[in-house]
Amino acid sequence: MHTSFASPSAGRHPEDWMLALVLGMMALLPAAELLLRATFDTGVFGVAAITQHLGLVVGMLGGAVAARQGQLLAASTLLFLLPPRLQAGAHRFAGLVAAAVCTVLAVAGAEFVFAERLAAKTLAYGVPVWVIELAMPAGFAWIGWRLIGAAAPGTGSRVVALACGGLLAVIASFNGVLPRAAFAVTATGIAVAALLGAPLFAVVGGVALLLFWQAGEPLASLAIDHYRTVVNPTLPALPLFTLAGYLLAESRAPERLLTACSACLGGFRYGPALAAITASSLMTCLTGASGVTILALGGLLLPLLLRSGFPERGALGLVTAAGLPGVLFAPSLPVILYAIVAEVDIREMFLGTLLPALLMAALTLVWGARQRSLPAVACEPVPLRAALVGAKWELALPLIAIGPLFSGLATPVEAAAITAVYAFVVEVVIHRDLRLTDLPRVFSECGLLVGGLLLILGVALGLTGYLVDAGIPERLATWIQATVGGPLAFLLALNVVLLVAGCLVDIFSATVVLAPLLVPIGHAFGLDPVHLGVVFLANLEIGYLTPPVGINLFFASSRFGKPLFEVHRSVVSLLPLLLAGLVAITYLPWLSLALPGLLR
Repeated sequence: MHTSFASPSAGRHPEDWMLALVLGMMALLPAAELLLRATFDTGVFGVAAITQHLGLVVGMLGGAVAARQGQLLAASTLLFLLPPRLQAGAHRFAGLVAAAVCTVLAVAGAEFVFAERLAAKTLAYGVPVWVIELAMPAGFAWIGWRLIGAAAPGTGSRVVALACGGLLAVIASFNGVLPRAAFAVTATGIAVAALLGAPLFAVVGGVALLLFWQAGEPLASLAIDHYRTVVNPTLPALPLFTLAGYLLAESRAPERLLTACSACLGGFRYGPALAAITASSLMTCLTGASGVTILALGGLLLPLLLRSGFPERGALGLVTAAGLPGVLFAPSLPVILYAIVAEVDIREMFLGTLLPALLMAALTLVWGARQRSLPAVACEPVPLRAALVGAKWELALPLIAIGPLFSGLATPVEAAAITAVYAFVVEVVIHRDLRLTDLPRVFSECGLLVGGLLLILGVALGLTGYLVDAGIPERLATWIQATVGGPLAFLLALNVVLLVAGCLVDIFSATVVLAPLLVPIGHAFGLDPVHLGVVFLANLEIGYLTPPVGINLFFASSRFGKPLFEVHRSVVSLLPLLLAGLVAITYLPWLSLALPGLLR
């Protein structure tokens, strides 16, 4: 049985085909560069710059697709707690505020592109850089129009909303200082829109624009920061590893991986739990999302555990929690994203998360093995050799992803490109689980996630740049040092804050928004950024399971049709063990730093 995670409309729109084309070029160009360099000692001229700028196009196209499907990451879910009669008005208000922010961002982007055009810089093969940079103002304008359409149906309402947004953008383009009263009113409007579910990128971008405006800074400064962030040399690795994960998730790879893990490990006393954790963690590290693992493996894993002697509650809890260690295993997307945001070597982060990930997996195994209390149901075992042969291509994928990177043969982007091309060949050409006509749908879902992340990443680091210039992190670090005390107390306070954040915000948004602020503070306390990153990600990982609003609890409830309270009960006894592991990760820094120390 195969489960598709794509929206019914995915793959049917011209945007989806454009997104598939650009993502395909992003994967093929670095892979061709590596192949040519290895075989003929030559390469493709300008491939790094081209790939980086294709990331800008992917971000804006993916954001437009997410806006079309109503799947932009929201700042809050408070909207759904309101009475139904108030939800429509609240949704309209939040959407119009977000659309106004998009309009101003589009104008700021246009100012930036105009300045770049005067500079007359070229990308490669004589192509002016400003031609590609046009994707930024055009993308924000198109996303804003989509948000207006969702919030204010009807041509008249859209025209009025667009006119108001345009007027605001024109006023904002003048480099005067925003009056204090206007600042207060605008800030209040953005705060209310955030609570009512406005897209997170619009909330963060709105705050950044407001601060730039109030300080009398040109709004194009935010566009410059957004551009520099999105064309970061390492950033294309993010969409490419994501693409590889989605190709696997949309094929029958999860079924083959689970069969192989069960055949290898299922015969041992603790084998079923170990097989579940191994298969789920492997799937999570490749897709970057343990929630996707629940959807991909849950329908296969739950019956397997029930036949192996697990009561229903224990099996449900193990399926819900088994993928969490994969959040820390390379090449997990949260690890890559933290490395980019915190400006840490990706290889060091991959090594730094390995021992903590194994610790979390071991604790989950100890708990999971204790859930088995019933006699196993006899069933025909899967031949080991047949299971391994069936999954051999997928089992080799982590080596394909990590091997070239640590051997020095490939950059992070080239390693990600090889991984994406390899996943394509395996699932489309070798296994034929996916047809060519499926690719726009799969690529669209990948671009949707990546586009939403890159929108947040660009505006968040623009805001961070403003805060750094204003000396806010240093002041905050000084205040925390005076208030909290030493690094041990700071780490304790950090754990509490991040556990709460992990319950309320998805790991990607939390990383983009919080990591740039926490790294300077950690530096002030003498904490290694790799150790801080592992603590950061481990907290958010546990937040996925923390009642009442851990996101994996909702995934499991939806996937298996179980009441949310029943899912809570199935995992609550695991939390003390995971928190004990978190304490060890936090206060035994050698767990995070021993392996990176060898690389250094």
